[in-house]
Amino acid sequence: MSPPLAWSGVPANAKSLVLIVDDPDAPDPKAPKMVYVHWVLYDIAPAATGIEEGAKQMPPGARNGMNDWKRTGYGGPCPPIGRHRYYFKLYAVDTVLGDLGTPTKRDLFVPLEGHIIEQAELVGTYEKTR
Repeated sequence: MSPPLAWSGVPANAKSLVLIVDDPDAPDPKAPKMVYVHWVLYDIAPAATGIEEGAKQMPPGARNGMNDWKRTGYGGPCPPIGRHRYYFKLYAVDTVLGDLGTPTKRDLFVPLEGHIIEQAELVGTYEKTR
């Protein structure tokens, strides 16, 4: 289940927002080998102020991209070992990207180049208890 997210202070010239959630500690924080992407959401209306817990309803205009489970939507934390960091990155951009299908994080950064106005970042941690 996705956590509740709230934000404010979106720049007046933003045309849309992009949310990326990823884990740079995969698979083991002591020996990370990749950044695992948990959520890709783009074209969020700049008037949006957050996303409810469980992401049952997306903000206006929001489009889903592809996470590293090869599906859309939020994929929660599931670290195989250790305490992982989860980065919630919100980008204010000066354009609306439009229908890109289901882009990956990597796919999004090509059309975003030169369009990011501001960004915010929240880091949370999670570790399974056994």
